[in-house]
Amino acid sequence: MYDEFLETSQRPFPLPQSRWLMTQTWHNLLFCHWPVSSRILRKHVPSTLDIHLYNGTGWIGIIPFQVTNARLRGLPSPPFIHSFLEMNVRTYVTYKGTPGVYFFSLDANKRIPVWGGRLGAFLPYRHASIEMEEEGNTLHFRSNRKKETFSVSYEQATDFFIPQENSLAFWLYERYCFFTEIGNRLYVGDIHHDRWRISETKALIHKNTMASFLPRTYFHDEPLVHLSKEKRSFAWALTKAFHKERKF
Repeated sequence: MYDEFLETSQRPFPLPQSRWLMTQTWHNLLFCHWPVSSRILRKHVPSTLDIHLYNGTGWIGIIPFQVTNARLRGLPSPPFIHSFLEMNVRTYVTYKGTPGVYFFSLDANKRIPVWGGRLGAFLPYRHASIEMEEEGNTLHFRSNRKKETFSVSYEQATDFFIPQENSLAFWLYERYCFFTEIGNRLYVGDIHHDRWRISETKALIHKNTMASFLPRTYFHDEPLVHLSKEKRSFAWALTKAFHKERKF
């Protein structure tokens, strides 16, 4: 058993009964979050999902990171494509009371992971030009796709800590499924990892035109930012959101 499966008390619902399908490791995750009106988000999220609010406010996140060791269960990591750069734009939702994530976009710098994410998980993956460089203690990340660009420099500012339950950080990060709509059917993708270990972070956003459907005024304020150095994750095959094994 992987050590990650020894930590499950942070999950809001039990692990799936079936076997996980895919694993990958995430590195140098920068979490950038801004509060956003639920009225604005409502226009861009499927009506089957409820906008999840923290103290009456919705949130949007932009998260750049690196992926390594991506592989299917029982198979070795495929050469050349097991490692890539990614960035996702997401918000927080519930379905019949179950908290999860809804992705507006997921960018990756290699085409095969993009195709895999589209075909295997029906997620809005797109190919983008992405670079990540390390300069001393500072990481520089830049993603560019047509008119949407995100460029940021960031570094760790404090020791790592585990977010306290009921805190905003715990609410944002400890989520173990995503929802996606295929036609008029809602599907859920389960994931698992151990608890988040995060640090406060110094981040300088050089350019941000992501989530272009939102008024740019939402990004004028400084975001809430955290860094996580490494996280191994496990993912299951999609199931219908009303599947009998799901206790929604």
